[in-house]
Amino acid sequence: MSIIIEARDIRYRYPGSREAIRGISFHIRPGEKIALVGPNGAGKSTLLQMFNGMIRPDAGTMLFDNEPIRYDTRSLRQLRRRVGYVLQNSDRQIIAPTVYQDVAFGPANLGFDEPAIRRAVALALQYVGLEGFERRPPHQLSGGEKKRVAIAGVLAMDPDVLVFDEPTSGLDPAGSEDLMELLDELHHDGKTVIISTHDVELAYPWADRAILLLDGRILKEDVPDVAFGNTEYVRRAHLSVPTLLELSQELGRRGFVQPDHKPRSVLDMVYILEHIHHEACVHPTPGTISVCNVDEVETSSIAAWVNDHPGLAIGAMGTRAKQCATLEDLTLEFTYGVIDKCILRALSGQDSLILTSSSMAGRVVTRVEAYCWESRTTITVLPWSMMNQAPKEGLTNEEVKEG
Repeated sequence: MSIIIEARDIRYRYPGSREAIRGISFHIRPGEKIALVGPNGAGKSTLLQMFNGMIRPDAGTMLFDNEPIRYDTRSLRQLRRRVGYVLQNSDRQIIAPTVYQDVAFGPANLGFDEPAIRRAVALALQYVGLEGFERRPPHQLSGGEKKRVAIAGVLAMDPDVLVFDEPTSGLDPAGSEDLMELLDELHHDGKTVIISTHDVELAYPWADRAILLLDGRILKEDVPDVAFGNTEYVRRAHLSVPTLLELSQELGRRGFVQPDHKPRSVLDMVYILEHIHHEACVHPTPGTISVCNVDEVETSSIAAWVNDHPGLAIGAMGTRAKQCATLEDLTLEFTYGVIDKCILRALSGQDSLILTSSSMAGRVVTRVEAYCWESRTTITVLPWSMMNQAPKEGLTNEEVKEG
């Protein structure tokens, strides 16, 4: 598989200080979700700034798309078009008096003509859910809205790679969940996403790979359950073992047989616990997960259908789906980890509805199929086109996709 970012024995020292990066080598493939994890001072932010040439290593080589990064003005401009960087503090990134002007800054610097700038700004603001904010002064926005403006400014340049320094810093739990959902949406649309964080509970279920940093060196690089599963490395990095992984380890120490893969979500842990206590479990008839692509239906018909199905749990995946729910005054029970939470509802015999967009609709069936195959359970996924019909007995997810 190709490599989009690579570091070869890079080193960097801030003037008058010790080395911040001390001989680091690694690579990142297109389409990966990477978490750089470590305590304050580990070198996370310094390393991130090397990805788009904001910092030049004193020694070693940084490569982008298999070519060494060049640091002349023209080359850096092209690099920063393809590698977008979102600062930890959005106030340091937002510089213009209105949202429109700030988001337009990047495309204008790249030489876009005025119609192209308007299109880029409109698409970026739509993506992050800030349509209608064009004339708003950024200083009047909330912390979460400022973060989205900063992301829109990067998206307007249509980069291949998105780099986020402590993306949930300063956000409340709901804002953090919304932002991580946005990162998942960006990844699903083909972006390579790299974050830095010291929050293991955030990194563990999210990342494809985790890179543990300490004192400017890589302590461990692997899939999250391996990277965070070594207690010695985690403690040396001044971190803690993720709660789900720690619980799994404790069950193993107590002699309970578990699946080969480690739990990455509450759904995974429920499956393990049910497997351990299989004889004591009562399994009701699974509920149905209905899926509505908001890009293909009239929003008013969604509200009418929901009113005819009281007690339904509703989740929304993606910015447009959440906007639709707000427009129709639908109460959302799930806004992050939506598919797994709806599977849990189905396992308890309850029905749910997932609002999603065209680019994310296929994820629902794929995830439900994977769970059903592993757990030997049958859960019906019902698309909007069939939601006004009685579900067919024994309907499979493959039949739903074909329908």
